[in-house]
Amino acid sequence: MRFSDRKEAGRKLAAKLKGYRGSDTVVYALPRGGVVLGYEISQALGVPLDLVITRKIGHPYNPEYAIGAITEEGEALYAERERAALDQDWLKQAAEKEQREALRRRNVYLKGRKRTSAKGRRAIVVDDGVATGLTLRAALLSLRKDKPRELIVAVPVAPYDVIQVLRNEADTVVVLEDDREYLGAVGAYYDEFPQVSDEEVIRLLQQSKNLE
Repeated sequence: MRFSDRKEAGRKLAAKLKGYRGSDTVVYALPRGGVVLGYEISQALGVPLDLVITRKIGHPYNPEYAIGAITEEGEALYAERERAALDQDWLKQAAEKEQREALRRRNVYLKGRKRTSAKGRRAIVVDDGVATGLTLRAALLSLRKDKPRELIVAVPVAPYDVIQVLRNEADTVVVLEDDREYLGAVGAYYDEFPQVSDEEVIRLLQQSKNLE
């Protein structure tokens, strides 16, 4: 399955999630790219949009390859084989750097406002796609602490084996393409996959708030 852009992917996911309308539902998007899809889903369902901010920790020799991910609160999740092979002092510094970036993003996007609590609610966690799954799994780890009534992952595309892991960590997984022959990058499934700017994230959050 291919998508013309993130908006189309968000609308297709929203169609699969229409049964989750309700005042107890909140959409939590991973910035930046996930916010575009999260906006489409939140508007289609008529529910609030918020952020769950995690950061990838990239390999020192290939920063695009995730060896771990960290939450705003500083809780990290790693691919253990890669973690064991790396200098632990470097890893600690890299994790701290990414946590600072997560906190910076909250200040920029939401002026430091804390995340809406998922306690007792249905939390839909949205990203624009999955490769290793580490940032999304870190997001689930963070939200699970709120004790949501139901924790749902919604993504347009992910490798088949990663989806199996996510099914063990979320209550429900909604995916449009769980590819057994994954193409190697999320952007390979989109015709248009530009980087999403901080300004676009802020605009979508503000627009969502104005439409509530």
